[in-house]
Amino acid sequence: MSIEIRNIHKQFGDFQALGDVSLDIHSGELIALLGPSGCGKTTLLRIIAGLETADAGTILFSGEDTTHVHVRERQVGFVFQHYALFRHMTVFENVAFGLRVKPRNERPNEEKIKKKVHDLLSLVQLDWLADRYPSQLSGGQRQRIALARALAVEPKVLLLDEPFGALDAKVRKELRRWLRRLHDDLNVTTIFVTHDQEEALEVADRVVVMNKGNVEQVGSPQEVWEHPASPFVYGFLGDVNLFHGRAHEGEMHIGVEDQTVRVASPEHHAAQDAKAFAYVRPHDLDVRRYTSGDEGIVAQLTRAIVVGPIARLELVAAEGESPSDQQIIEAQIPASQFYEQGFTEGETLVLTPRKARVFVA
Repeated sequence: MSIEIRNIHKQFGDFQALGDVSLDIHSGELIALLGPSGCGKTTLLRIIAGLETADAGTILFSGEDTTHVHVRERQVGFVFQHYALFRHMTVFENVAFGLRVKPRNERPNEEKIKKKVHDLLSLVQLDWLADRYPSQLSGGQRQRIALARALAVEPKVLLLDEPFGALDAKVRKELRRWLRRLHDDLNVTTIFVTHDQEEALEVADRVVVMNKGNVEQVGSPQEVWEHPASPFVYGFLGDVNLFHGRAHEGEMHIGVEDQTVRVASPEHHAAQDAKAFAYVRPHDLDVRRYTSGDEGIVAQLTRAIVVGPIARLELVAAEGESPSDQQIIEAQIPASQFYEQGFTEGETLVLTPRKARVFVA
């Protein structure tokens, strides 16, 4: 089922939760709504589900206006962060619940319900837990049961609100892979809300980055990572360093006096000594020991964390350098390079960006 979201507005008192949001979701697509707390992603999900009403705008399911259709009629499956399983029911009864409360003329007989539930429990690889109660399950198992229960009523759309947010990192990673495989098998249109960038980039077909009630960018994981549309998207997706400087005729100058770094920015060829800032990923910084007269961003190594094949360096720019106010600069280099160079905490290094994204203020 395809979903068309058109000019959705939502206010809560003086707070604008959503402002003129429009989005097209293709049938069978797995979409991530990604953004910080309060950006409007859960509100949008609840409006799609019919759990909230928009102040203005329309929601269409496969071309049919469902804006004022009751949640029960939308054929939507909803999975919350905190499982929402019935504690007094077994796993089997939890999954069967949606089938048992269907109107009499739509309700399957007991034999069909039993087969359906066992098929779903097999699908989520937990058929051996049918007689257990939720309190006897791990968090990851409870979340998979909640998903099986949502799928029992054969929803046309599956909506997941921070589905793995309450779980530890290892279980989250396992469930992300599992959700992607499950989606590929079922091909049901799925929208999930997350504030976890890694989760969105790993699982989704397309990522919708939201901020302050608006859509900042929509694209494939690779598109939003490689070509962020705005400073917010660049800063939100992954670790990044922010450098201030001036843009002039297709180049940005970072630093002062004889330590100036020039970063090519042909997209700003018309800029004339304009205030600018550049975003640089930690792995896009070249790091070397400083010698007098070196061009680059001079910084002192304050901390080195070597875990596995990567050395993460924390540095503070020298006085008069950019960024200012003793802001920490993060760089990542291979651990082998760190050991070969023999860098030590407290010494002065020089940084050169290999790749940067420049925005003119």
